[in-house]
Amino acid sequence: MQIIARRPAITLLTSIAILGLAGMAGSAVAGARTLVFCSEGNPEALNPQIVTTTTGLNAARPMFNQLIEFEPGSTRIRPALARSWEVSADGTEYLIRLRDGVQFHTTDIFMPTRAMNADDVLFSLERQWKEDHPFHNVSEASYAYFKDMGMPDLLETIEKVDDLTLKINLTRPEAPFLANLAMPFNSILSAEYAAQLLAAGTPELLDEKPVGTGPFIFDGVQKDVAVRYRVFPDYWDGRQPIERLVFSVTPNPAVRLTKMKAGECHVMAFPNPSDTKTIVDDPNLRLLQQEGFNIGYLSLNIAKPPFDDIRVRRAINMAIDKEAVIEGAYGGAGVVAKNPIPPTLWSYNEAIEDYPYDPLAAQRLLAEAGFPNGFETDLWYMPVSRPYNPDAKRVAEMIQADLAEIGIRANLVTEEWSDYRDSLQNGEHTMALYGWTGDNGDPDNFLNVLLGCTAARMGGNNVSRWCNAEYDDLVTRAKLSYDQSVREALYRKAQEIFKRDAPWVPIAHSVVFMGTRDEVDGFRMDPLGRHAFDNVRLTD
Repeated sequence: MQIIARRPAITLLTSIAILGLAGMAGSAVAGARTLVFCSEGNPEALNPQIVTTTTGLNAARPMFNQLIEFEPGSTRIRPALARSWEVSADGTEYLIRLRDGVQFHTTDIFMPTRAMNADDVLFSLERQWKEDHPFHNVSEASYAYFKDMGMPDLLETIEKVDDLTLKINLTRPEAPFLANLAMPFNSILSAEYAAQLLAAGTPELLDEKPVGTGPFIFDGVQKDVAVRYRVFPDYWDGRQPIERLVFSVTPNPAVRLTKMKAGECHVMAFPNPSDTKTIVDDPNLRLLQQEGFNIGYLSLNIAKPPFDDIRVRRAINMAIDKEAVIEGAYGGAGVVAKNPIPPTLWSYNEAIEDYPYDPLAAQRLLAEAGFPNGFETDLWYMPVSRPYNPDAKRVAEMIQADLAEIGIRANLVTEEWSDYRDSLQNGEHTMALYGWTGDNGDPDNFLNVLLGCTAARMGGNNVSRWCNAEYDDLVTRAKLSYDQSVREALYRKAQEIFKRDAPWVPIAHSVVFMGTRDEVDGFRMDPLGRHAFDNVRLTD
């Protein structure tokens, strides 16, 4: 077995150093009401406009709000920075009325002189949309999520009616548009702060020292160690009971559990399924779990031979024993995936039959494709726990063994998490483990963002580079209709095409676990993978 680490991984020594630093924070903060969250990885950035992973989005979440938000624990939308909205009969015009008196954060380099208004909304959307915007190219931002959602072609005009009113005109109806406004990439930044930074010649600080309207103020970051926040006393939705919040970067799930047991963190992400009994049996800890709104999959890069041959892709689908993978790597905490969306999401096509686990049939297909003796390739795996894949290295090793049975010799490759994501989006891989947690409760967020032709671009989230015109037409038409029955029929047909072309091996819809200490009150899991610390308390 060959394992290639293309960039240095976090070593045990590094983990011990992180443990010590977080421990000092945890031991000193009880009286100061500091909550420490053991995060699973480094955020790639702290501005939600320029990240796509749940790790990065969750690290940005305490500092920002959107016009619209999802109710905690659900996919229902409700007003946030927008107090109300009206939609035209044809679904192309949105009149947005803003909440009055919302304050931005005051930091060591910025003191706002006004409340949030329409200029801030214009700035936040146009930065991502307009290529000639003075901040568009700052921080080498690519706005992958904004582009993958088709926003550049969807937006026609954004007009400021007055300080607290905007009109957004779309080029076409878009059924998920309000839910999309609730997603983190549409967070509202301060135009006044941006103007100050531009005048000072330091525009990159907009992304490095973020300023938002959220419940917590950015208080510093140390790569591979922690992101720190402090409470925003003038938060529009009420001051939080926690004074300080720390995201302690702890990639190893065993170390996260050790720290939580020792009281060095209060909440931990994604314990190993094999460790859940340890949490349940500890009177000081609590185990949280929910059926995952997710998909873990093996991406097959069809831009690279031999994965451009449908017979090879189907053979790989038939060679992998997914039941064994879920038992061996997920601890049984998941269900076999056959479609690219979870079974809990409306429009899931139950009638589709999965490829059977049949190594002999897989060998015959490989021979038909011209590979009677198999071939050699790479198999990439994530270096961190993900909600859709708790142990990617173990999954990769099991898949590697299955593929060896049909003659495919897979070399295991990994990278540091943010580099891994970039490499996949840049098409460097051949086969790679990846996954997704739904962001807005709409099938479009899976079927279009992960598999549509727009997202198949370099830097997009369609890392298999699969672009099927018939499929793309179906998912595009589905967005135009506000009739859910019409959308369901289109999405079910799209899933049939996906299954036929096999650009992925769908592996699992996992059960997601989190752990908390007993003194944590008010923290709950979220179906969209959000770690929200609003209104969370530490009891005595």
